[in-house]
Amino acid sequence: MTTLYLDRPSPIHRLNPVTKLVGLLAVVLVVFALPQWWASVAILVLVMVPAAVVSGVGGRLLLVTLILAGPLLLVLIIAQGFFYPGRETILFALGALQFSLEGLLLAVGVGTRTAVLVAASVLLLLTTHPGALMTALTERGMPAKVSYVVSSTLQIIPAFRTRAESILLAQRSRGLRTRGNIVRRVRVLLPLVTPLVLGVFVDVEERSTAMEARAFGSTRSRVSYAVIPDSRGQQFSRWALIVLALAVVVLSFTGVLR
Repeated sequence: MTTLYLDRPSPIHRLNPVTKLVGLLAVVLVVFALPQWWASVAILVLVMVPAAVVSGVGGRLLLVTLILAGPLLLVLIIAQGFFYPGRETILFALGALQFSLEGLLLAVGVGTRTAVLVAASVLLLLTTHPGALMTALTERGMPAKVSYVVSSTLQIIPAFRTRAESILLAQRSRGLRTRGNIVRRVRVLLPLVTPLVLGVFVDVEERSTAMEARAFGSTRSRVSYAVIPDSRGQQFSRWALIVLALAVVVLSFTGVLR
């Protein structure tokens, strides 16, 4: 699989891809505009969790979010908790190292914002087919090249993972030992990374050749056989999300929400 998309008969899946993309951008703007850590937690609990449950991708969303954001949150808690310069309230000490409440709150604030960003992005990937997103963006007047960049960006991590798994299986079939202690695993990285990077360049060349053969760079109008439904209610909701996000940003910068 070169995409994280999971086909489900849910209302979230049936939404227009542009609506989900605008929702993602609105959530990111609101989360990073509000300085309070509890605002990010509230959005995570009240928005992301219900959306994941309704779409039927909650398990995969939780797994991918923990894999991507979990290590970062742990590092932030350790680094900020022990080394935050403005610490006043000490929670506990490990020898000469003191863990502060101020550092913990800062780490939680940054970590929760990152978790919301990752969860919202992964939810978009899980509920939106890249081809549908590219078609919807093109229908809205976005140049085909820009739409392709957005669509291919959403597929880059799954594509890398699929290619890495194939290379790893091929190396194992040739007798390479990939299991063992940490030293052995590090040594395996070099024979894995080299064909992975070279394979990416080959894949780019093959895609460019295929796109040129299909007149991808043509400036003439194209007819799409895929029909992406878009109701007036969704159009109104997109503008409402944009206005809401911009209002939160303005109120935050003016100090009203601080």
